[in-house]
Amino acid sequence: MFIEPTHNTEKTGWIEVVCGSMFSGKTEELIRRLKRAKIANKNIKAFKPKIDNRYHETEIMSHDENSVHSIPVSHSSEILKAIDSTTEVVAIDEAQFFDTQLPDVCNEIALKGIRVIIAGLDMDYLGNPFGPMPQLLAIAEYVTKLHAICMVCGGTAQLSFRIEKNTAEQVLVGAKDMYEARCRKCFHSN
Repeated sequence: MFIEPTHNTEKTGWIEVVCGSMFSGKTEELIRRLKRAKIANKNIKAFKPKIDNRYHETEIMSHDENSVHSIPVSHSSEILKAIDSTTEVVAIDEAQFFDTQLPDVCNEIALKGIRVIIAGLDMDYLGNPFGPMPQLLAIAEYVTKLHAICMVCGGTAQLSFRIEKNTAEQVLVGAKDMYEARCRKCFHSN
């Protein structure tokens, strides 16, 4: 479980990354951290990629239908334009869908003294590092890797298996209709 930092954070920002496979609870954990920040009366801004409209156009929504209002953006540079001097926490969901400038944007935000919470898939449906996630994992002060339950054997799953046979596109936004969480053995023995 993630324990919030206890050092002097008044003027220092930092980056937290929550990663894992599909259905591991990444968005649920992002929302949980945001709820705690709201209890602490922090000024929050949440963002999601415009292409992720599976559940709602403007809400970050977990598979369990918990949600938080967000600003949909097409490029990470839009996040910088949307924050101001009162922003204390920035949340970014589905980070794997963002452009390669996202790590630089997150660094810039953290240097302003803002807490940055990022959630995203660390690997694509082929088991390869996904989008800007490897760089985000490298620059983060805190990393939480979550696991799902393998939908074949019931073991610990860390991979997202694409049921949909469209293998031409790396990005294919979907949920239970297109993906299953799988362990290493079941992922490679399809």
